[in-house]
Amino acid sequence: MKKVKARHAKPSDPVRMALGYATEGVREDLKVAKALRRVYDDPLNPANPDGRGKNPEEREREERLLDHGMRDVAMRRGSFVADVKRRSLSRPGESFAKFDDAGAVADAMASLGADAVFVNVDYTAYGGDMSELRSAIRAVRAVNDRCAVIMKDIVVDEIQLGLAKEAGADGIVLISSVLGAALQNFLDQATCIGLETIVECHTRDEVRMALDAMAQNIMVSNYDRVRGEYHPDQAYKLAGMFPGSGGPIITLAGGGIETTDQMKRLLAVGYDSVVVGKAVMGSTRAPEFIKCARDRTLLPVELSQWGLEDAEFDMDGNAIPGPKKGVPTPDDEGMFQ
Repeated sequence: MKKVKARHAKPSDPVRMALGYATEGVREDLKVAKALRRVYDDPLNPANPDGRGKNPEEREREERLLDHGMRDVAMRRGSFVADVKRRSLSRPGESFAKFDDAGAVADAMASLGADAVFVNVDYTAYGGDMSELRSAIRAVRAVNDRCAVIMKDIVVDEIQLGLAKEAGADGIVLISSVLGAALQNFLDQATCIGLETIVECHTRDEVRMALDAMAQNIMVSNYDRVRGEYHPDQAYKLAGMFPGSGGPIITLAGGGIETTDQMKRLLAVGYDSVVVGKAVMGSTRAPEFIKCARDRTLLPVELSQWGLEDAEFDMDGNAIPGPKKGVPTPDDEGMFQ
């Protein structure tokens, strides 16, 4: 990190200038938040630039829900985040992907419908670098401008926020266990320069710290970075710590997700998005994972503990018979090549 800071020490350096730039007024772009909440797929969402007003029937329904204190209770759409990396801290010494350019992988994920991509830039931990972040940003912008590109690194210094901003990333991952009490300062600095954040947590205390710091996007990881241990049900167990449907907190779950059943379980229990890395890197099953997350209609978070994870509904909350059309299941042999 000392070498990185020395390389960008001059006040005229673009990275230093990016850190010195303060966003004025209320931010309205929030590309990461919009991608994770899939506002572009909701014609009634006021944040959707292509949206429409509510018709009389929809307004009447909203009034009825308001009378019962359930105005924000609505069916949900899950989103998918591709974690582009060659290796992982959770699997030391193992390289599970051998692609030449992260930009090409990010391009493929965005083309298949991923709502966001993490681009890992730490070579030692993930096998990536900053040049690949820039390559990924250019590639994704060319195929899907609504897909968010997020820099993932072991962030320990504010210069890394400047690197992400100068490269053109929409957001950056901050790890609660790494930053500790400094998390609030990093969130404030990122907000000042107009960079969205996703705070990675593993324990209950880390989630509480992120909530107290008013983090907008929180990812619960099954991987304990402090002890180097994997706990496959950690995200599932902590799902109840967050506000209900449509609230200010956008939640993600990740860490060792290798099957579509794991994804369905996490989305059904209340998470807005799932983060998948190794399982889709260089895999022909990538379309299956993306479709599984995006094509399944989800119950409101308030009803996520009612044991209805296997039932299928339409966007109005009406039960539909059998598996929802177009959603992959273990019985769909040959659907994906």
